[in-house]
Amino acid sequence: MIRDGLISSGVTRVELAYSDKPLQGLKILDVGCGAGIIAEALARIGAEVTAIDACQENIEAAKIHAELDPSLANNLKYICTTVEEHVDDVSDVFEYDAIVSSEVIEHVDNPPLFVAKCSQILKPDGSFFLTTLNRSTRSWLLAIVGAEYILGLLPKGTHQWDKFITPTELGDMLVQEGCQPRLVQGMMYIPGINKWSWIPDSSVNYALHAVKKVVEAEK
Repeated sequence: MIRDGLISSGVTRVELAYSDKPLQGLKILDVGCGAGIIAEALARIGAEVTAIDACQENIEAAKIHAELDPSLANNLKYICTTVEEHVDDVSDVFEYDAIVSSEVIEHVDNPPLFVAKCSQILKPDGSFFLTTLNRSTRSWLLAIVGAEYILGLLPKGTHQWDKFITPTELGDMLVQEGCQPRLVQGMMYIPGINKWSWIPDSSVNYALHAVKKVVEAEK
């Protein structure tokens, strides 16, 4: 989704779109990177990735895993920090071509501020990709009761249902920061085969792609 979204939004150079490095030359920030699953994948297809997480243990695990693939050494960087601190550290107001935040916003205390800080360092025409959980009866039944208490896929208490965010709420936060939602895509985890699948239904897990609008002063 990230690759295709960047290609469709015109950020990726045409001649690279269908190569094995379609994101070559793009700077991407992975916020709340955990152990680096997405960060590594994006770096392997050419992106220059900065991956941040507030948990030092996550960053150390990510660094150890990345060392297993020497090809990542030059375009993947891990930093233990928050997005608020990182905004103050970057040298350019419009630093990144894309920002990715997967399964993070439902854990933060102030989602509008989180979206605002991420958007602050996103280039005009840049893309913002988020995955999170919808606040619905189905998400409570499947993501909390099912995943945490019945199947044990996650530790009990991992999620708080009242912190889940609907696609409309998340879209409004993005619009407030000058980012226009382009796509909302439902996702579903299939335990028996340990796979994720894209689905039309976004009532539980969903991904959202938004593009930062170019204002007149920036043209």
